[in-house]
Amino acid sequence: MARRLAFLDVFAERPLTGNGLAVVDDADGLSEEVMLAFARETRLSETTFVQTAGPGGADYRNRIWDMREELPFAGHPSLGTAVAVARWRGLEEAHLVQQTGAGLQPVEVRAEGERWSATMLQNEPEFGPELEREAVMAAVGLEAADAHPELPPQVASTGVPLLTAPVAEAGALARALPDWSTIDQLLRPHGAIVLYLAWCEPDAGRARARSFSGTAEMGEDPATGSAAGTLCAYLAERIGCEGLTISQGEEMGRPSILETEIEGGRPRVGGSVIPLIEGTVELPGG
Repeated sequence: MARRLAFLDVFAERPLTGNGLAVVDDADGLSEEVMLAFARETRLSETTFVQTAGPGGADYRNRIWDMREELPFAGHPSLGTAVAVARWRGLEEAHLVQQTGAGLQPVEVRAEGERWSATMLQNEPEFGPELEREAVMAAVGLEAADAHPELPPQVASTGVPLLTAPVAEAGALARALPDWSTIDQLLRPHGAIVLYLAWCEPDAGRARARSFSGTAEMGEDPATGSAAGTLCAYLAERIGCEGLTISQGEEMGRPSILETEIEGGRPRVGGSVIPLIEGTVELPGG
């Protein structure tokens, strides 16, 4: 059966930057085995599948897969999928509600010429344990002194757990060398999906970040919307910072810009989405 397929760049200021995403429409009949296989086929950090929403008032169900497993929630797949759905429905501006494994999230999208603007209100933050600076920094080839002296590494979630790890100076980002197995050992006990290394300038309202998964196959992520929301919530909780513009992906040659702000105690994360390819894909299933 032929299903609509879209490729988009999310948190991108121009084509072929940001974080790439593939979206498959009309995916109700697809098995989990097929969804995982196609996610592996695209070799993108995430691939999504649009299904009919269950009870609760969502406009669609968003199934989010990386190359290993289904994720309960993720940032750039939420924004990119909403843009793809709006385009397929012939809408140039829309307020959509997606259903994910983490609940319901409202997403606002608007066409702006050849690109789209998209923002999403993430879940209320949940803060987990603080981890030792030395162990976290060692996982990315840094010293304990590279960690921020007042902002400790901490597991937190606005839909999926992540490890937020502020550093003391911007140069630490360039020097970071991930040890994938050590990162995995840090993340796995907490169900966290990435280590988000961030240099923050809260007074200037900006930050730079790098995002490392726990495997060499998944590697580094050029734009991590879930982690951006978590960083925003972390700084709001600790120092009262209400918003940040986050640069990510520069070290990978995929520069990305993520806009964050606190709204009613929840982080709103947004950026530009650029549609690249529209077509169909033949996948086995009902």
